[in-house]
Amino acid sequence: MSEPTISTRRAGMDRYGFTSPAPRPEGLADILERVLDKGIIIAGDIRVNLVDVELLTVKIRLLVVSVDKAMEMGIDWWKRDPMLSAEAADAKELADENRELRARLEELERDRE
Repeated sequence: MSEPTISTRRAGMDRYGFTSPAPRPEGLADILERVLDKGIIIAGDIRVNLVDVELLTVKIRLLVVSVDKAMEMGIDWWKRDPMLSAEAADAKELADENRELRARLEELERDRE
């Protein structure tokens, strides 16, 4: 009777019998979880020159992280964008009203002099 063999996949070995340094992710969900947890940054610049004169520069910056990781990094622009946050929209309305009231107050103080 032969001894039972352990599957190389379950034992963490490659097809040659060597152990892999790190376990491989099982699927797209695992890869996505790792990317969002750690983050990934893609940066690049596109420049168009004509006879040593720069005509156009496009800077591309892409950061892919989870919301929690972004907040850890101090990135929270979506909280202040009126299109994405009701609180930000209210704050914008209050700031506009405040500006109008200050202008009116200055006008009244000038008329009083």
